Amino acid sequence: MAAGGAVLALAAVLALAAWLWRRRRVAAGGAGRVCVAVLGDLGRSPRMQYHALSLARHGRDVALLGYLQSRPHGDVLRSGRIRLVPVTDLWGLRVGPKLFQYVVKVVVQAVQLLYVMLKIDQPSYILLQNPPGLPAIAVAWLACRFWRSKLIIDWHNYGYSVMSLSHGRNHPLVQIAKWYEKLFGRLSDYNLCVTNAMKEDLWVNCNIKAVTLYDKPAAYFKETPLELQHHLYMKLAEDYEPFKPRTESVSGSGEKSAFTEVDGSNGQVKKRRARPALLISSTSWTEDEDFSVLLKALEGYEQYINEGVKLPPLVCVITGKGPLKDYYNGLINKLHFKHIQICTPWLEAEDYPLLLGSADLGVCLHKSSSGLDLPMKVVDMFGCCLPVCAIHFECLHELVKHNENGLIFRDSDELAAQLKMLFLEFPTLEGKLHSFRRSLHACKQLRWDESWDQTVLPLLGQNE
Repeated sequence: MAAGGAVLALAAVLALAAWLWRRRRVAAGGAGRVCVAVLGDLGRSPRMQYHALSLARHGRDVALLGYLQSRPHGDVLRSGRIRLVPVTDLWGLRVGPKLFQYVVKVVVQAVQLLYVMLKIDQPSYILLQNPPGLPAIAVAWLACRFWRSKLIIDWHNYGYSVMSLSHGRNHPLVQIAKWYEKLFGRLSDYNLCVTNAMKEDLWVNCNIKAVTLYDKPAAYFKETPLELQHHLYMKLAEDYEPFKPRTESVSGSGEKSAFTEVDGSNGQVKKRRARPALLISSTSWTEDEDFSVLLKALEGYEQYINEGVKLPPLVCVITGKGPLKDYYNGLINKLHFKHIQICTPWLEAEDYPLLLGSADLGVCLHKSSSGLDLPMKVVDMFGCCLPVCAIHFECLHELVKHNENGLIFRDSDELAAQLKMLFLEFPTLEGKLHSFRRSLHACKQLRWDESWDQTVLPLLGQNE
């Protein structure tokens, strides 16, 4: 019986080896094909979607590989050159010690990911997001050796630094992840990163040469026309109370939201005179963003109004999905504001830039786990000419210029004071908010397509 099982196992291994050998021999060459991969949710991986769209725009066939938990942007779905390659998200075992569960999950993920990467048509490049890089970097390297392809790693951060938020920097798992990231990161052919600070750190501490490709907003991140704003508010009002008008005007029969109304006499959309200010933040609800800072600042803002300061009511929208969302929703439900409404929707990919382009102020609470990456949400907000208040960390100055395109704060008291200053006598007084918008209009920053063409396109042309 045992001998029969061994024979069957050997036969299966030989059959697999023969299949792989045949696939490698008959592969038609990878020129023009690129595998863009992330061991995460594609719908919440905008930079990798942008890579795929840029490659498709230059005539490349793209296999976009990752979890399909959230719907990717419509431009990705409509592209005839981008094929979505789903990877099943493994939730892991629920028995045994946590370390054993984690090891089993990594091993199974590695086998699954390698199988998927060897099933696709031969690519000339595999472009991989890191983090998460365990086990993705090693698997992508193996797949590149099989296909004789080039491996490009796009460093968004360090995986071990993200892991340290939960386990501490000295935890054995964190130290293993750090060693792994440095070792396998050196095996890549090319490297991209998101800041000059990370570029320097990769070289000094990992002996990895990288090219900085700053996050830039896609073309659809722009100010939203008033009619589109109204349409969006009315759509969101169907599910979220803060977008509904607080009081119905006695005169006029036009359609109303909390922020806009249709003039009954001419059918034109206009902003409501006594509208609330719209503050927006987005998050993946993880440990590197402490939303209690914003909630305490909102308590301070409410106190200012109670003391008689001329501030508008506030609608605070926090978008996104993530593991700590239920925890923070619990904190939000305990707050009893008279002048502030908070909602935490998950927006469709096409609605998110429209809401950014409609808002009055953005708030960013991202604190880089490594101190070396920048928040993409701020890039998108700037693309919409939306002023931002961002919490301080080491390399934030590469993006946010204090008192030029936004404000930097260090704690909830400072944020509350900034909200008071920016919204004083809103919407009649054109103060700092208006000057920040003017600065963002004037800077005319590069968009993603131009930046990608200047930075990545020459890299891909080196060996073709």
